[in-house]
Amino acid sequence: MIEQATVIGIGAMGTVTAQILAGNGANVALLAREEEPVHDIFVDRENRRYLPGVKLDGRITPTNDVVAALRGPELVVSAIPCQFLRAAWQRHGARIPPGVPIVSVTKGIEIATLTRPCQIIAEHAPRNRAGVISGPNIAGELARCLPATAVAAAHEPGVAVLIQQAFTTSWLRVYTSPDVVGVELAGALKNVIAIAAGILDGLRAGDNAKAALVTRGLVEITRIGVALGAKPETFSGLAGVGDLITTSVSPHGRNRTAGERIGRGASVKQTLSESTAVIEGIPTTRAVLELATRHGVEMPITRAVYQVLFEDKSPLVAITELLSRPPKAEVPS
Repeated sequence: MIEQATVIGIGAMGTVTAQILAGNGANVALLAREEEPVHDIFVDRENRRYLPGVKLDGRITPTNDVVAALRGPELVVSAIPCQFLRAAWQRHGARIPPGVPIVSVTKGIEIATLTRPCQIIAEHAPRNRAGVISGPNIAGELARCLPATAVAAAHEPGVAVLIQQAFTTSWLRVYTSPDVVGVELAGALKNVIAIAAGILDGLRAGDNAKAALVTRGLVEITRIGVALGAKPETFSGLAGVGDLITTSVSPHGRNRTAGERIGRGASVKQTLSESTAVIEGIPTTRAVLELATRHGVEMPITRAVYQVLFEDKSPLVAITELLSRPPKAEVPS
């Protein structure tokens, strides 16, 4: 059992992972950025900004004290939005005691380098072993201890098992996987499809359209994932289709909700300014399309989302053009 843990990042998922670890008996330092007003955000043992209505476990200590938080954890959780991840690990990487496992819950791809979260962490914390936990995990539902599943992936089986044991509860079942690449890519790429699903909701395109979008979106995710070295079966599991379904249908999903607003006529700038949380799928769309171009992978849905987000294409025009593409076989012979 983990007795001492540190979670870096006080967003909804960071807070939820702290809750899970504390519920399993760990004392958890929940580390905020130096400039974040911890006492204003956490009022009456509640994260009023990112996870309102959830009382923190008594074993959790929100703090800005980097030195104290990273002095002696047995496990470190990285819960920082992807585009801010490198800067954070440049500050924290050397402070993590050697050999302490790090588990990422970040879902995204860094725009500047097209690298995954575990790659960034490994670059700045080379003395530590990194893994990832992902799956169909809406933070608000996890906070209410509703039944859920997840996948813990690491290159070393022992690290995956350690993560599995740290996060397994009576209501959260965690599986293991050796496919770090696939699990991380699945978590990032599904956000792009979720934005597209939200756009359909905003246009009131119907359930048939959304089912088609999610199905063909999974084809795209798998196609680019395999090109980047992932195992195809990962995308038919919890980290792939499981997370994709949740993110594309849940009213609480940030990416789907952002897409819905855009589908109803809001601008991308307005959508971003009105969100209290980072919408990872928007920068990820740019990164994914660049990867697809480099590797010669066809991703028409991702390209359509990119055109809506960054080229001011009308969502209705983008969907019409997708449906007007030349007919082809569903499964190539």
